[in-house]
Amino acid sequence: MTALLPTGWPRPRGYANGVAARGRMVFVAGMIGWDEAGAFVGDDIVSQSRQALANVVAVLAAGGARPEHIVRMTWYVTDRRAYIAAARDIGRIYRETIGHYDVAMTAVEVSALIEDRAVVEIEATAVVPDPA
Repeated sequence: MTALLPTGWPRPRGYANGVAARGRMVFVAGMIGWDEAGAFVGDDIVSQSRQALANVVAVLAAGGARPEHIVRMTWYVTDRRAYIAAARDIGRIYRETIGHYDVAMTAVEVSALIEDRAVVEIEATAVVPDPA
């Protein structure tokens, strides 16, 4: 996996502009802040982000992938101000759970998510490298 940074562009904080990878792809549907039993872990964006990221990692593992194989993520948040205000905590949780920032990432504010209590939903795409 190689992060893509066009010549002369400043390095983005917390994500990559693009990623080039080769291998078997694993797609993770939107994960929200509930546990394996479908119970929400909290109503705030930090606790739900922590659980949603843990859910992403669990699905990756089921597909034979690990966090370092993630090449793309899309975050859907219902309150961009809450997301920005919690950015430091979310970044810490991201580093603890995922570990690296060389991921092509998009964050989008949406008016609502399908589950009423959900305040964040995270999709991911991973590429497991071909055997050498």
